[in-house]
Amino acid sequence: MDVRVDGYRVGVSTGGRPFDPARPTAVLVHGAGMDRTVWAFQARSLAAHGLSVLAVDLPGHGESEGPPLPTVTGIGDWLARVIAAAGLASAALAGHSMGAAAALECAARHPDRVRTLALVAVSEAMPVNPALLAAAHDDVGAAIAMMVGVSLGPAARLASAVPGLWTPALAERVLAAAPRGALGTDLAACAAWSSGAESALRVRCPTLLVLGAADRMTPPKAGRALAARIPGAVVETVPDAGHLLMQEAPDAVSALLRARFG
Repeated sequence: MDVRVDGYRVGVSTGGRPFDPARPTAVLVHGAGMDRTVWAFQARSLAAHGLSVLAVDLPGHGESEGPPLPTVTGIGDWLARVIAAAGLASAALAGHSMGAAAALECAARHPDRVRTLALVAVSEAMPVNPALLAAAHDDVGAAIAMMVGVSLGPAARLASAVPGLWTPALAERVLAAAPRGALGTDLAACAAWSSGAESALRVRCPTLLVLGAADRMTPPKAGRALAARIPGAVVETVPDAGHLLMQEAPDAVSALLRARFG
């Protein structure tokens, strides 16, 4: 499927089924330094249950052209343009981490484009350790090791939720595949994001937050504080899971999204 925004091609996946804009559509947004493949399990699950799916690469990530966007609000505005470019009046929107922050901004700034919202591993601010931020610019390998080290819950460090797939190695491969400069730009955008609390108050669509009970990057307490600012928001907490919920608990996350978006 060919989607172009601002003159650049957007890398998309449709969950293995043809995209049909006449069906309810879920747009899936990855986090810092990653790409659309982190949503592979959920994209296929949603598509198999009758939704159209667009898992997107952000600009300068994966197969998307153009430079990485330097602000979370800018990514949120870009997502609204993606929805329009795909021929949709509105879509269900799910984001992970930085992608969740951007999805929140999209729903607040473009309410007509977002009919339902799901925020995975999120809080109202995304502070970044200064050592990690410096490494993302100067020593990407060290930054990747730091991120993977704190991203996973205890269960994922011992065994994979999917037989034959080692979650730490998968996370390392996705981060290592990012184009040069993407991770540093993303983490700087997260560190500078300051409008989450205010934007949450402006969200009017049905909203689900999916939090990992063992998440050290966006702790559940911070996620619940954000949820309290979104009218009517529902919170689901996945036991033993850390920050990389889609890989650590693929079935649980897929089921929650199907129930929200279906």
